[in-house]
Amino acid sequence: MDLADGGFIAAIFLGLVLGLRHATDADHVVAVSTIVAAEGKALRSAWIGASWGLGHSTPLLLVGTVILLLRGAVLSAYEQVAPFFEFGVAVMLVFLGVQVLWRLRRGQLHLHQHLGGESPHVHVHSHDETATSHHASATPHHRNRSLTSWFRPKSYAVGIVHGLAGSAAVMLLLLPEASSVGAGVAYLLLFGLGTIVSMMAITLIFSVPLAFSVRFENVNRWVAVVSGVSSVLIGGMLMSDVAAGTDYLAFLPQ
Repeated sequence: MDLADGGFIAAIFLGLVLGLRHATDADHVVAVSTIVAAEGKALRSAWIGASWGLGHSTPLLLVGTVILLLRGAVLSAYEQVAPFFEFGVAVMLVFLGVQVLWRLRRGQLHLHQHLGGESPHVHVHSHDETATSHHASATPHHRNRSLTSWFRPKSYAVGIVHGLAGSAAVMLLLLPEASSVGAGVAYLLLFGLGTIVSMMAITLIFSVPLAFSVRFENVNRWVAVVSGVSSVLIGGMLMSDVAAGTDYLAFLPQ
């Protein structure tokens, strides 16, 4: 199936399916899981995934719309700069992993459970926050349920970086085949929806070991260590693949 066959129906179906699949790319999962391990609230971690998905969809929708309007002229220029975006993803993965490991090394990262309030939930905090400042702000912190309190700028920024690299870039190559601008936009919107839903599910799944490990300090530290080391390793291999033409990540599903 391609975008030239079936118009809107093909665009909606293909975009949603590819979006659901796209969020499971290894570099995406590693980056978001690192954020969850470093600063997420386990029982509401789906919003980390949603913020990532929104960030991922933003540049795709903007660039994709331009490609739909101008076709080949913009697409050829984009293909030339796409490797730089991919290298940027690699650098970001290394940075996220090092950030988690550095906080653990300095003893600034710990996870604990709140049993009061509306429902039990888990938080990751830094030890450089004083106990007084944290617990003094606990009441307004836990009562704030506005939409803006759920939005995660860091996850949104990471999603933006991912949005123009890797298999997302390949997805943009399909746009000139769209039967119309409307079908192409529908494809982009449903692709974005698919990535948001899929990444929300992934972050919820990843939050499970955090929730269960909260009572065991060594376990939750190792969960964070695995996330950080994985992020550094995947980022380093991706750097080599992009810059030196190696194929270290060939074992990962595409």
